[in-house]
Amino acid sequence: MFGIGPLELVVIAIVAVLVFGPDRLPEFARTAGRLLRQVRSMVNNAQNDLRNELGPEFADLELQDLNPKNFVRKHLLDPMDEDEKPVTEFTDSTPQRLPAGQRPPYDPEST
Repeated sequence: MFGIGPLELVVIAIVAVLVFGPDRLPEFARTAGRLLRQVRSMVNNAQNDLRNELGPEFADLELQDLNPKNFVRKHLLDPMDEDEKPVTEFTDSTPQRLPAGQRPPYDPEST
């Protein structure tokens, strides 16, 4: 939970009791819980709106997928479907040599 150990949690609880007092602490906890529920609701609504606006192609969109590490892991490192072949099967790693005296192809529109 946020990298907080049990000892730190006890210290935070003691400081909270000292700062807010035992009478106001339940009210503060209730308010914090209500705020957390509202934030979660807003995030879920935003995520649902994003899915609806993007269309059915992105129905399985998760916000965690937008993290670059997760994006790479999901789209490049996960196993491919059975009908897809890896790119390495399509590429030839041996260089193609031109016959002696032949010029390489030139595309004037490429520059």
